[in-house]
Amino acid sequence: MTTKRGLITDSFKVAKKSKKREKQEKSPTPTPSQQDAATAEEEMRKLKQFDLDWRFGPCTGISRLQRWERAKSHGLDPPEEIRELLLETPAYPEYSLSAALIGNT
Repeated sequence: MTTKRGLITDSFKVAKKSKKREKQEKSPTPTPSQQDAATAEEEMRKLKQFDLDWRFGPCTGISRLQRWERAKSHGLDPPEEIRELLLETPAYPEYSLSAALIGNT
């Protein structure tokens, strides 16, 4: 006679998730801190694009705002959005300094 040997998982009850709960887990409403993080990430992406745009001159040795003002004085039409962003966040060095100055590339 042979006895059937079951798996260890056979002794536990199977718990199934409802489809409604799965949908809620897939698309949660972002919390304010997640929205702020997403906004900050988008702003940093724009600033890095500004750093990498050679039309506005080199970015080493000066702040982003100085670079923006220099480009404006030379008639290069830098994005006004960048200037507004820099003026809104003057206390944050990751915003005011280019990636070359803070060591992030």
